[in-house]
Amino acid sequence: MYKILIADDHPLFREAISNVIHTSFPDSDLLEAQTLESALELSLEQDDLDLILLDLNMPGMNGLNGLITLRNESPTIPVVIVSAEEDKQIVLQAITYGAIGFITKSSSREEMTNALKQILAGNVYLPSDIIRSNSPETRRQPRNDDKRIAPEMLSSLTRRQLLVLERMSTGESNKQIAYNLNIAETTVKAHVSAILRKLNVHNRIQAVLSAGNIDFSEYLKR
Repeated sequence: MYKILIADDHPLFREAISNVIHTSFPDSDLLEAQTLESALELSLEQDDLDLILLDLNMPGMNGLNGLITLRNESPTIPVVIVSAEEDKQIVLQAITYGAIGFITKSSSREEMTNALKQILAGNVYLPSDIIRSNSPETRRQPRNDDKRIAPEMLSSLTRRQLLVLERMSTGESNKQIAYNLNIAETTVKAHVSAILRKLNVHNRIQAVLSAGNIDFSEYLKR
């Protein structure tokens, strides 16, 4: 049984996501909040929460500042952004600021169910269609402080490691990568460890953020 806080100011969406959760996890205990303030209060009172589903645009949020505040106040509770926002940079920034996933409100019921299952299994979830997007509105100039992967670091990866990194960057879990590449999940984990070491990053999220705009086809030609 999971204990989940749904923080969103729209009653219809809270009802919709509640139905999705109860269908897949019927014994879950669901709490609701309509403002950042009430979400903060509940997160402090209910420190055994398994997950917070957080809307970016409800009262008090002020965009990603609300996520930062919530993570500072309750750092041990995983937070997933659930939003109508579909800007790639916003999605990646949310992960940078501590969210473990990003679910778009335009997702189908099946997509939301799959996302929640991945997240509750301990994986990071990113909307693959947005992460793959290179449209002008989502391609902004990188900030100077953005961590980018140097070409020589990418060249140090084997072809298989590049394939794994490419799928990591689209939000696939180890299990999905193993299935799609027809290899064992333990092999995927070994590749991920090697990738982190070679790219000099500390975790999967940093690797995904760094690989955001890489043209993998160029490196996979070799």
